[in-house]
Amino acid sequence: MSEWLAALRAAWRHEPVALVTILATEGSSPRGAGTRMAVTAHEAAGTIGGGALELRATEQARAILAQPPGTWRVQDWPLGPLLGQCCGGQVRLLVEHFAAPEAGAWDWTEHVARGEPVAACFDGEAAPIRRVPAEDAAGIAPPLPPRSPKPGAGMHFLEPDEGRAYRPLLMFGAGHVGIAIAERLPRLPFRLSWFDTRADRGLPGVSVQEEDALLACAGEAGPDAAVLIFTHDHGLDYRLASAALRSQARFVGLIGSATKRARFLSRFAADGVDAARLTCPIGIPDLADKHPDVIAIAVIAQLLLLDSDR
Repeated sequence: MSEWLAALRAAWRHEPVALVTILATEGSSPRGAGTRMAVTAHEAAGTIGGGALELRATEQARAILAQPPGTWRVQDWPLGPLLGQCCGGQVRLLVEHFAAPEAGAWDWTEHVARGEPVAACFDGEAAPIRRVPAEDAAGIAPPLPPRSPKPGAGMHFLEPDEGRAYRPLLMFGAGHVGIAIAERLPRLPFRLSWFDTRADRGLPGVSVQEEDALLACAGEAGPDAAVLIFTHDHGLDYRLASAALRSQARFVGLIGSATKRARFLSRFAADGVDAARLTCPIGIPDLADKHPDVIAIAVIAQLLLLDSDR
C-alpha cells in the first residue's frame, strides 16, 4: 500500500485529513500526474516533489481542514519565481478535505489498495467529490483534461494506480472519431488532453483553444506522449503534425487516406520535417470498416501496442 493511502486510512478515524493530488503537469515538474500526499494538522505522508511547491501545498491542505469534510479546491502553481523554483513548468493540484466513508458505505480506499481502478467524479463546485468504481464513470464524461480551467460537473479522473503507467495522450479534434476514442478511455492507461479550436462543439472534456496554443501544445509533447490529429481542417492537421513531429512525442498519428499521407509527406520533405515517426492512416491496418467506433478501437489498440515486444 502506498504511503499516502496508508496514512489516510490510519488518520481518518481519529483526526481530519486532507488529500493533495497532482491532477496535471505542463512542462518540467518534479512529479507527475496522479502523485498524492495525505496531510494532517501535524504530519504529511507521501510527496509531490518537495521544495516550495510541497510546502505551499501542505499549507493549503491544512487550511482546508478548517472547512467541512468534502470541501475541495483546484489550484495552479507555476514552477518559477513565485515559488523560487526553476523547473519552468506548471502543476495543477487538487486539495480536498477527505470525507470518510460512513459505516457500511462503499470504501473506495480498499479498492485502490487492491489496485482496482476508482473514478473520482465532480458533481459541481459545491458538492463533495464522489468516488465510484471506474466502470460506473464510463457514461459520465471524458476524464478531466489537464488544461481545463476548472473541473466541471460530470467530469472525472481515475485515482492513481501506482503500478500502472499512464501514457499522456494529446488529442486534437472533437469530431466523431475523437468522441468515440474519448468514450473508451476512462478505464485505460492514458491521461487525455483533448483540444479543438471550435467553441461550438459543447463537449465536456474538450479544451477550446486558439490555433497558436494548439500548435505550442503539440510542439511540447514529451517522449512518452502519443499525439492524435483529426481536426476539421486539413491545413490545421498539417501544421499540428509538423509541430508534433518536431517534438519528442513517442507516437504521432494522423487520420487520413493514402492520398492524404502522400501529399503530407511531400510537403514535410519540402519543409525539412522528418516524418519518419508519422503514422497515417491511424489504427490497426487492413480494417475495411470506417465507422468511428471501429476506428476508435483500432487506434486505441495501436497505442496499447506501442511498448509491446511485437
